[in-house]
Amino acid sequence: MADEDLLIRDAAGVRALPANIEAEAAFLGAVLIDNRVTEELQVNLVPGHFFEPAHARIFDRIRVLLDRNAVVTPVTLKPYFESDEGLKELGGAGYLARLTADGQGLLAPRELAQQIYDLALLRELVTVGRNLVQGAMDTSEEVAPLQRIELAEAALYAVAEGASAQSEAQSFSLATRTAIGAIEKAFNSGGHISGKTTGLTSINEKIGGLHDSDLIILAGRPGMGKTSLVTNIAFNAAERLRRDLSDGIAADKSVGAAVAFFSLEMSADQLATRILAEQSGISSEALRMGKISREDFQQLSFASQRLAELPLYIDDTPALSIAALRARARRLKRRHDIGLVVVDYLQLLQGTGRANDNRVNEISEISRGLKTLAKELSVPVIALSQLSRAVEQRDDKRPMLSDLRESGSIEQDADMVWFVFREDYYVASREPKRPVEGDDAKSHELHATWAAEMERVYGLAELIVAKQRHGATGKVRLRFEPRITRFSDLADDSMAADRYE
Repeated sequence: MADEDLLIRDAAGVRALPANIEAEAAFLGAVLIDNRVTEELQVNLVPGHFFEPAHARIFDRIRVLLDRNAVVTPVTLKPYFESDEGLKELGGAGYLARLTADGQGLLAPRELAQQIYDLALLRELVTVGRNLVQGAMDTSEEVAPLQRIELAEAALYAVAEGASAQSEAQSFSLATRTAIGAIEKAFNSGGHISGKTTGLTSINEKIGGLHDSDLIILAGRPGMGKTSLVTNIAFNAAERLRRDLSDGIAADKSVGAAVAFFSLEMSADQLATRILAEQSGISSEALRMGKISREDFQQLSFASQRLAELPLYIDDTPALSIAALRARARRLKRRHDIGLVVVDYLQLLQGTGRANDNRVNEISEISRGLKTLAKELSVPVIALSQLSRAVEQRDDKRPMLSDLRESGSIEQDADMVWFVFREDYYVASREPKRPVEGDDAKSHELHATWAAEMERVYGLAELIVAKQRHGATGKVRLRFEPRITRFSDLADDSMAADRYE
């Protein structure tokens, strides 16, 4: 008896799903009367948004024919539906002609399309709620509430974006059009960028910009300037978008991006201080200690006004879990349409708790979670990472991919791996005792030799592209100004095309 009741409730639930078959028929009729209706829609309507399966197949065929620049009418559609069993239940091929009988859909086609779209999202929401309840009630397997919450958040995000109806495998033609769009973007940018800009020409030329769905690992030993470089990139991308929008360039045509910066190590005001120092030309130390002149303060004020509308969103919540970070990133995507995510840094994130007994497994879970986030939001994700101390034990301090291997699957999950290396950091640490009057000639010679070497390497940095799925590896030389924590291009970038060994 209980099973019968359940079946009755399920059947009732199916009948009660939000839908408007008449609106679907009226909209299809409007399209068949005037094919231009599809060009004026404010929503991206797909066959999966139609509740009646026959309507979904009709709309799918309409889209295919329109894509071929064919005129679509009940007559041109008829050959495709003469043997359609589902349509026979509605009256067969004659149903196509009846769709255009009264033409009422032409009075408000956009409103009908919006209603079809909205009702499809409500049906998806019902499905999410039903699955959420069933999952929460199921105690037959290991209970993982946080994972349930993350899955629910992901499902709700998909509904909010209207993406759940398009989550099935896409045709190769659609994938090809997407690829051609990226190539066209690179062509229009002068042949350098097919993704988001880093703001540094030498890096853009090496990698072609930051590509959607990519996970980029930026690694280095402490003091190398990882946070400075990623802060520069985040600012450059956000500033480019702000400038393009003010110039009337649409966001989807811009190589800039709104940025979500998850800073687990530094506070939001510390990051803001760094950006202010870079833009005003006043050292971070002077800003923190207040050792600035009235002219400096005025310059700082001008810089802060320029940055007021920057689409850069900083989340400095400490000890975030990978699940919480993904949930926050989804919200920022929904509210601000972010196009780049930065995480500083990977090792400060936490796993689900089940992997906490094994740090390598936990880091692997986090890196996979970041790659999944990049694909889910279709944005590049830059995650900073620490390196092992093995670097310090070698004569050549340049990092290698093997320095990442003890951190689980970081190297495997990443689409690109970058290392920041500054030789002047290590040369400075080898400074011999400064000679004073009365010291022998050898002491003066040793310090003079060191000073000459320091002058040769001071302010130079290398970005080592150790892994890149889209192209060759190699090195890019950059200028680093430690006073204002800014990386910039070198005029002579002869090492830019060097192969990485």
